[in-house]
Amino acid sequence: MKNRQPFYLFLFIIGLIASAIQPADYFTWLLEVFPALIGAAILIITRKRFQFTDFVYWLILIHCYILFIGGHYTYAEVPLFDWVRDIFHQSRNNFDKVGHFAQGFVPAAIVHEIFIRRRIVKKGAWTIFLTITVCMTISAFYELIEWLVAVISEESSEAFLGTQGDPWDTQSDMLFAFIGATTMMLFLSKYHYHLIRRRKLKIHTFEEVNQIPN
Repeated sequence: MKNRQPFYLFLFIIGLIASAIQPADYFTWLLEVFPALIGAAILIITRKRFQFTDFVYWLILIHCYILFIGGHYTYAEVPLFDWVRDIFHQSRNNFDKVGHFAQGFVPAAIVHEIFIRRRIVKKGAWTIFLTITVCMTISAFYELIEWLVAVISEESSEAFLGTQGDPWDTQSDMLFAFIGATTMMLFLSKYHYHLIRRRKLKIHTFEEVNQIPN
C-alpha cells in the first residue's frame, strides 16, 4: 500500500499557512489551530509505530481544515455561514457546530481504529458504546480547556468561545459532538472495519474481506 503521509502533511502545511495569512486575530488563530498542531505532532512522532488507514487520515485532515477556517475568521464570523444564517433566518453563525460535529465524528474514527487494531475491544455493540463514550469525554475535556483559556485570556475569550450570546452553547457543542460520534459509529463503522481488515490482510476488495472469517 502506498505511503500517502507526506501528501497529507503537505496539504496540512498548505492549509495552516493559508489560515495564518491575515487572520481576524493572531492570538485567537493560535488558540484555534493549536489542537491541529498537537495532533499533527503526535501523528508524526508515532508514525513508525502506528499508521492509520487512509480513511482516518483524510478525516483528520478535513477536521484540521475546519480548525484552520475557524482560526482564520473566528468561528462566529465565517462568511459562508453568515450567508447560511441570513438565508435560513438563523439567530447565529453556526460554523462552530460543524466544528463540534467533527469533534465527535473524527475522534470516533480514530478511537474505533485503535480499539480494533490494538484488540482493546472486540467488534460489536460494546465497541460502539465505548467509542462514543471516549468521544464525549474528549468533548467535555475540550470544553473545560476552552473555559480555562477564556478565563486566562479575558479579552480574546468571546472570539475563542464563539458563544454569540447563547447561554447553552457548551451543552449544544457537546450535543453536536455526540451526534457526530454516533453518526460515525452507526453509519460508517462497518465500512471502516472492512478498511481496517483490508489493510491488515493487504487485500484490495471488500469481497475478499467478506470471504475471510473474523
